[in-house]
Amino acid sequence: MIMELGSAEYWRLFDFQHTAFRLEVHQLYRGDDETGPLRDFIAGRPCPALPGKDAWVARVSAAHAAGKVMRRVHAATEPLTPYMQMELAWSYPPNVRAGEDIRILRAAPGDPVLSETDFWLFDSRTLLQYTYDEGRLARVELVADPAEIVRANWLRDAAAHGAVPLRDYLRWHDGLVQRAS
Repeated sequence: MIMELGSAEYWRLFDFQHTAFRLEVHQLYRGDDETGPLRDFIAGRPCPALPGKDAWVARVSAAHAAGKVMRRVHAATEPLTPYMQMELAWSYPPNVRAGEDIRILRAAPGDPVLSETDFWLFDSRTLLQYTYDEGRLARVELVADPAEIVRANWLRDAAAHGAVPLRDYLRWHDGLVQRAS
């Protein structure tokens, strides 16, 4: 079922019972609200207000306070794109402080995980897949196929096993640590 990003039906999925897992595989995500922050990051300016960030951090914090687990793995290729540098330095640290477990999977170009579709997996049984076209969100789909849900669970476990916590990854990239908010 195709879903409208940001609809009430979409956000209801984030009222999960126990766990939410996000797999991100792209090195660039394009959106109208990301042009300014990316430009600021590249220019070396301080982190501006990131649209929607406060609401997301509040959601993560509330889930964490309720004993729920939110995890994310982002497969990153090196050298890091400017977008990935911005994401690691500016976007992820507030999420981690709010209780989201963010890990980075070092992937080489051609790594099979990079050909996967981004997704959220809620309570190991509800799958929300994101399709992108050259970094722009093209479609969000609630997937009911049990085989796809099992595959997403396998990908979650494999990606999480090979990934390192954000703080450890940032230690390998000292320049980003200095720019992290």
